[in-house]
Amino acid sequence: MAGDRSEIGPRRSGGYSRSTASRRSGRGSSTRSSASRRAGAARRAPRRPRSELNARLLVAVPAIALALFLVIEGGPVFALGLFALGCICMHELYEMYERAQPVRLAGFLALAGLLVAGLYGGQPQVLLAALAALPLLFGLTLLQRHPSVGGMALTLLGIYWIGLALACAVLLRGLPHGQGIVIDVLVGTFLGDTGAYFGGRLFGQRPLAPSISPNKTVEGLLIGMVCAVLGVWFAGRYQDWLPGSHALVLGLGVALAAPVGDLFESFIKRESGTKDSGAIFGAHGGALDRLDAVLFAAVVGFYIWSAYV
Repeated sequence: MAGDRSEIGPRRSGGYSRSTASRRSGRGSSTRSSASRRAGAARRAPRRPRSELNARLLVAVPAIALALFLVIEGGPVFALGLFALGCICMHELYEMYERAQPVRLAGFLALAGLLVAGLYGGQPQVLLAALAALPLLFGLTLLQRHPSVGGMALTLLGIYWIGLALACAVLLRGLPHGQGIVIDVLVGTFLGDTGAYFGGRLFGQRPLAPSISPNKTVEGLLIGMVCAVLGVWFAGRYQDWLPGSHALVLGLGVALAAPVGDLFESFIKRESGTKDSGAIFGAHGGALDRLDAVLFAAVVGFYIWSAYV
């Protein structure tokens, strides 16, 4: 304020002094305003990791509780839970590519058929349901106002990407010790994702796939893979029926498959120009954003465990 008052005298004596004072005052205010913004940003910056971690925990805790409930219950409860999640995932995929006019009803019916085949049948019945989905899709496509090959192709993507993966999860749950193996796969996937996230933030230097997902790094990938393998191996130490060598192979399969599933969904989103697949989990996106890695890991987990039993 003292600086402002000192300019009052010269301002009265001539126009030059007035304009000079005005410019000085403006520069001073702008400088102070910029400095205040920089100081405020500096004070706020350290809070972001903590708030992001808290947001992740708020999403992860109820999601883990729901997953454990479904896996422990098994049977129709497990299949119904997967059907609900699968419908949400399919809806998010079809919404991202709405312009292709996907045949949503065909996708949902095929998902139900695959899960029922996995619950009450086996691999041959799941294969039969997957094959039957094609003529079903063709028939429902012809009933569309604007039938298109692109719509059929996108619908099939949802059926085979989401539906077959969830059917494999049902088949895995039905195998001997399937409950424990499904939990092991989820543990490996969750720890791998968490390890990749924090490993990338702390040590990430080299981009993994900048054209698909710019934030993923090679260092994060490697740390996440180690966490996934160790997570499954440690979980297996509490399961006396699971040999350590089997746990390591299962962990390695999850460690390799889960990041591919993550990148696959990132590619789908990038091609559609979408940041998040949905908003069911608030700031952490949709169901596909949370299950992308699981959709690949469940398939690999099923075939690995099938080879052992």
